[in-house]
Amino acid sequence: MAQVLEFKLPDLGEGLTEAEIVRWLVEVGDVVAIDQPVVEVETAKAMVEVPCPYGGVVTARFGEEGTELPVGAPLLTVAVGAPEGSSGSGEDSGSDPESAGGSGNVLVGYGTGAPAARRRRIRPDRPARPVTEAPVSGAPVTEAPVLEAPVVKVLVADASASEGPVPVVSPLVRRLARQHDIDLRRLAGSGPDGLILRADVDRAIRTAEEETATATARAAQAPVQAQVPAAAPNGVAAAVDAERIPLRGVRGAVADKLSRSRTEIPDATCWVDADATELMAVRAAMNAATGPSAGPKVSVLALLARICTAALARFPELNSTVDTEAREIVRLAGVHLGFAAQTERGLVVPVVRDAHTRNAESIGAEIARLTELARTGKLSPAQLTGGTFTLNNYGVFGVDGSTPIINHPEAAMLGVGRIMPKPWVHRGELAVRQVVQLSLTFDHRVCDGGTAGGFLRYVADCVEQPAVLLRTV
Repeated sequence: MAQVLEFKLPDLGEGLTEAEIVRWLVEVGDVVAIDQPVVEVETAKAMVEVPCPYGGVVTARFGEEGTELPVGAPLLTVAVGAPEGSSGSGEDSGSDPESAGGSGNVLVGYGTGAPAARRRRIRPDRPARPVTEAPVSGAPVTEAPVLEAPVVKVLVADASASEGPVPVVSPLVRRLARQHDIDLRRLAGSGPDGLILRADVDRAIRTAEEETATATARAAQAPVQAQVPAAAPNGVAAAVDAERIPLRGVRGAVADKLSRSRTEIPDATCWVDADATELMAVRAAMNAATGPSAGPKVSVLALLARICTAALARFPELNSTVDTEAREIVRLAGVHLGFAAQTERGLVVPVVRDAHTRNAESIGAEIARLTELARTGKLSPAQLTGGTFTLNNYGVFGVDGSTPIINHPEAAMLGVGRIMPKPWVHRGELAVRQVVQLSLTFDHRVCDGGTAGGFLRYVADCVEQPAVLLRTV
């Protein structure tokens, strides 16, 4: 008798609580091997191929492409072992993965090689209904049941509600509930086995505040009916042909992070024009070198990154973050330098680890490697998080200046405009020089304008006189 095992969306790490199905790599009836990628999902930080820890025949898939699933939701079921002429039953789907010989080589927070703390089964009163299901033999499917969205309820506290563990996995969910004084014991979770998800807490917050945003939130998640005019947020009727684009994936993550930055951080911006003629000449000399002194080409961005690490060594206040709960400034020892990169999936900020220990050549090589991964959508969540300072070269878009939004929870960001010929007074005479505008946006909680101005002036001095950097070599 074949044993049907259920594979759930594993914890993808970095506090991610949901993922969107981008592309299924297997069909119902396909035979899969242990650790074979079965689905490609998009999180708020990266595209990830999810491997299945079981080997066997795919009997069901949960969710169509474009569906967003929470961590712990069923992805697919696999029949393991000889079918012996019968199909797997739904009750077997929650069997212990250890007994099936899973590989244990899945993603963060999901393993089949160690004994499970407890076994979860699909409750009879709240079954998970697959979008596509077929017997083990791979017979064609004629109907596909519709996956119904669970209804989240706010329960009335009773005498027994104050005891026992709260079914919450994500620390982000607990923190959100604590910030809004939501008692998690009063919630009925919509996840597997009553697991409380972030969506449950969000709905409870709206209910507690007696807002009317529930209908708007459901309308935003539902498909837009072209024949029904939608109401705009300001009460004005929207056009019939208006397009609604869900804020999810990378776009949603960027929106959340920028909104949080603007809400929490009292930022200020200062800027200065600098004569980059000497810096461009130094770069040209580096790249023109031959013989033993020759090496990989050095980009302008790599030189600016090296200047940033030198400036942060002089002004460590800007390499910090603010712990709002403890009301403390956390000054960070190492510099993990993020750089803004525009890709087809949107804006991403890869991070060069330990940039303070690297020279310009090493930083340039790492920037090139991460940029290529960003263009192909293969950056891991770890390569997109943990930055302490960001360098934003918006000059590649042909603009001179900007007041960028700080990459929360960092404390500062250096912006670099385009380098172009401009009239400039050089050694008492008017001349055409290569001029660039530099801007520094900083968190006013971590330092005053004098520190920010000193940092920016040092960067400008290094741009105008690259020999200044020789003091730190």
